[in-house]
Amino acid sequence: MAPDSWTFPLPRGRTLDLDRRPRVMGVLNITPDSFSDGGRWLEPERAVEHALRMAAEGADLLDLGAESTRPGGGVYGDGAPDVSAAEELDRLLPVLESLRREIDLPISIDTRKGAVARPALEAGGDLINDVGGLADLELVAAVADADCPVVAMHSRGELRSMQRGIRFDDVSGEVTHELSQSGRRAAEAGVSEDQLIYDPGIGFGKTAAQNLALLRELDGLRALKRPILLGASRKSFISAVREAPPHERLGGSLAAAAWAAQLGVSILRVHDVAETVQFLSVWNAIDSASSTRG
Repeated sequence: MAPDSWTFPLPRGRTLDLDRRPRVMGVLNITPDSFSDGGRWLEPERAVEHALRMAAEGADLLDLGAESTRPGGGVYGDGAPDVSAAEELDRLLPVLESLRREIDLPISIDTRKGAVARPALEAGGDLINDVGGLADLELVAAVADADCPVVAMHSRGELRSMQRGIRFDDVSGEVTHELSQSGRRAAEAGVSEDQLIYDPGIGFGKTAAQNLALLRELDGLRALKRPILLGASRKSFISAVREAPPHERLGGSLAAAAWAAQLGVSILRVHDVAETVQFLSVWNAIDSASSTRG
């Protein structure tokens, strides 16, 4: 994506350092209905246990989400139902507060609501991961007040219907342009450009073919001059290539990770932490190995 390095200041004097070695973000869905593992980690004790396991497996940061955001209008039918901020916080805060006492890893809060973002940051969250593309002005204000990093993801339309009537003439160019507009709106509302991370939004308002094209052209996002997060893990475009249920899409997830790694993506958001860490470790070892030629 770009040869640059970035350092993001975090609360309590810590930093998140990003460069051309992709950081692994472990996904923790504290939900009953996420597309991949909904319900497995809904109980706080099990959620904390799983998060600690991902940390032990080598995750560089964790992403806690308490509302399913599977998009509607396509393979997921009507998509996920809306969850109130109060219910989202009821699921999220017990896990976040327990984890904050246990580990020092950066913790990302996966939410599109300012009413969730602000108390979550106060309770120990370090950054916000917003699938809403910074459309909620209350969320933008919470980020600006905390001066924390924020991931702005690309999507079009309403979550419950975005997989219908999809049209792109130039998927990479249009995603890049629309992400830059999200960043500009956030900057006008007080968010520092230095705190922005962008996500092209694989699976959100895009067909399987468009997701593949966007992955192939990830280096087009270089124009944003900011770090890129990629969330392709277990997504349905993999099954469009070779049919498999979500829990059997590791191979396709690693293929997307391989492509992203060679193009300089800064963060890989994944469900399978141990396997992705092993893959990247071997990838980096091969890349840095000395030649055996005399």
